[in-house]
Amino acid sequence: MTIIRVPKSWELPEQQVTSETAYSNRRRFLKNLVGASLGTGMLSILGCQASSSASDKALVETLNQPKLKSLATNPAFASVDRPITDQDLAGQYNNFYEFGGSKSIWQAAQNLPTKDWKLQVTGLVKNPQTYDLDDLQTKFPIEERIYRFRCVEAWSMVLPWIGFPMKALIKAVEPTSEAKFVRFTSYYDRKITIGPGIHLGSLPWPYTESLRVEEMANELAFFAIGIYGHLLPKQHGAPIRMVVPWKYGFKGAKSIVKVEFLANQPATYWNTINSYEYDFEANVNPNKPHPRWSQATEKFISSGPNLSWEKRPTLLYNGYGEYVGGLYG
Repeated sequence: MTIIRVPKSWELPEQQVTSETAYSNRRRFLKNLVGASLGTGMLSILGCQASSSASDKALVETLNQPKLKSLATNPAFASVDRPITDQDLAGQYNNFYEFGGSKSIWQAAQNLPTKDWKLQVTGLVKNPQTYDLDDLQTKFPIEERIYRFRCVEAWSMVLPWIGFPMKALIKAVEPTSEAKFVRFTSYYDRKITIGPGIHLGSLPWPYTESLRVEEMANELAFFAIGIYGHLLPKQHGAPIRMVVPWKYGFKGAKSIVKVEFLANQPATYWNTINSYEYDFEANVNPNKPHPRWSQATEKFISSGPNLSWEKRPTLLYNGYGEYVGGLYG
């Protein structure tokens, strides 16, 4: 298994921003927010940690979820201009803030309880619904879509998601004309989703994200229930997560328990913590730098030494402008 370890040169201001830099700065503004000491025992956000053969086996076991049957790939999203990221690599390089600030949260995420999962759809809708795990697999048109994935920290992957378009859920629940926004709420239990190791009470849990209704109705907007031909592993946000590939990754709430249609724009997690650095819209835009680094280029996560990771220009809307450009004038 390839071990990812980013060299110190990435920390230089003139270089492409690194995950470590991003994490350090997130920790800084969180510390200012809650007035608490962060401590020094947290794992690096750089990437995968060195692991024994026993932990390698444990990782494989987390990825070996039940296969999804009768799976067809949507021909409109059958490929992109890069190879699909290796399954093992994608399975151990995850942002899932509910389980810690490190990229290596795949072990902690196994504490997520998914048995008897319920997804509640409520708010300004004519047909409120509650779906269980079986419903998510049988009541919607399941397909595979290969999407680019772009993190606000300026790294990227290509992932083969399995799920259904969000517009199918809209059709099922029939939002009223008053519904303008949709809030997605992630699972939260303070005893289980322990967060990044700082004072949890001052952070805006549970993790929530939001889209405008017309964004949710866009062809690209997707609910993932699987990846790599299998049901979602817990570190990827099982059993259901948002996938909005024209936006930065933090917009994709994981382990969703509630979808609410609302009249007014709701608060969201990172935008609440620091609206200056994590705006509500969060569309991928090479011409709009993060306040502390450029978004003009990105590093494509792959095997091999970190300095060999391919660096490419960032595409407006992550390359999906033909689908979403009209939403933003």
